[in-house]
Amino acid sequence: MSNNPQDQKFKKWLDILQQESWQLELIISGFAIYGLFTIIGPIELANQEAQNDGNVYRVFLMQGLQISWYILTINLLAHVILRGLWIGAIGLRYVSGEIDYDSLNYSPKFKRHLLKRVGSFDNYVAVLEKYCSIIFAVTFLLVFYLLGLLLIAFIFTLLGLMIAKDENSAWLRYGIGIPVIIFLSIGTVLTFIDFATQGWLKKKKWTTFFYYPIYWLFKYLTLSFLYRPMVYNFLDTKFGKRLSMIIVPLYIGLSILAATGFSISNFIEKDMASNSFTANAKNYNDQIAKNNLFADKASIPSKIIISSYLDVFVVFGSSIEDDVFFFKKELKPDKDRRGIFSRVFSDGNIPWQEKGKQIEEYMTTLEDMYKISIDSTAFKPKFVVTQNDQDQLGLQTVLDLSDIPKGKHVLSVARKDHRDEEIYTRVIISFPFWYQPQAMELSTTIY
Repeated sequence: MSNNPQDQKFKKWLDILQQESWQLELIISGFAIYGLFTIIGPIELANQEAQNDGNVYRVFLMQGLQISWYILTINLLAHVILRGLWIGAIGLRYVSGEIDYDSLNYSPKFKRHLLKRVGSFDNYVAVLEKYCSIIFAVTFLLVFYLLGLLLIAFIFTLLGLMIAKDENSAWLRYGIGIPVIIFLSIGTVLTFIDFATQGWLKKKKWTTFFYYPIYWLFKYLTLSFLYRPMVYNFLDTKFGKRLSMIIVPLYIGLSILAATGFSISNFIEKDMASNSFTANAKNYNDQIAKNNLFADKASIPSKIIISSYLDVFVVFGSSIEDDVFFFKKELKPDKDRRGIFSRVFSDGNIPWQEKGKQIEEYMTTLEDMYKISIDSTAFKPKFVVTQNDQDQLGLQTVLDLSDIPKGKHVLSVARKDHRDEEIYTRVIISFPFWYQPQAMELSTTIY
């Protein structure tokens, strides 16, 4: 069959496909909903991991996938429910036909009201059909809108990182970076105005001369060239225009509703960060494994320690290496290899003898930066690089508890930091634990 839009056979085939599209919609929605509920767990886990690693690029990707998940799930569930109602209405029409208002024997006032507001049953079926088809189309249109928004945000982030990086030359940072950000900011605002007003900037002749170049560029930056025909086909009807005005406030309302909770205290919350009187699950390895979490800054095996030593894991954050370079400037390489890389274009490895010496100096600097304390007793850490059970990169050390009395204690992890040239020490995390060595003896005796 020819796929020429002017071919009558092709048009007839499209008309038939249009009438039977509800079957494809239900099949796609069913499989999509099943798949969505299957993948949300790994997406949330990957998002937490990216946030803990400070991987800006992966955070953008995972958060975009999360928001897309919510859009797809809400819309497809609504579509399946309305389609089910539509199929039920079709089946009822086969059995009962049209609504016979005379047989209901209502008073004239109610009959007039129902005739005006309810109307014919066929009209009800047609409205359901229209809403089902529109919701299905809008679902994927919204995902494309989100992808465009994330792409713009990603570009702004890359430009911001380029400007913030001191290694880049001044002409690159200020001569190119800032003008591009200003231009993109103006273009983003104008594109949003045109989107929110349903094409107002395209309707005026006096706006065409400055908006057309921006429109041409942003159709690629927002990926709108992939879905523009659907947008214009959606907006060329009154129903489509009214629905497009409702979509944004509707999702804002749903976001506010999703953020609504219930508090039982003015001071205590379920997910409070750890301190001397709060024990967050993200700082205890057994709770981290049980609840599928990631360690927050540091962790120990459990809230109750029964052995004579304490295994401390300190998460390696993305900003730690900048401090290492500040305190040990000779370790700073000529070319910073952090960030996105490709093994295909690798420029070779440092000879092992030289690299081993650098790593030794690197670890010594790290150990000098950190101070680990139990209450007022300070320990000088001896770190090894390792990964925990959640594959987080970090530093591990073991503390001797032989001189620590039984009972509640507070573990504090502090690190040297700097503000300009001023050096100071700050506590990055504190959390309580109980040292109860007799628990091991009791368990051995009972056994």
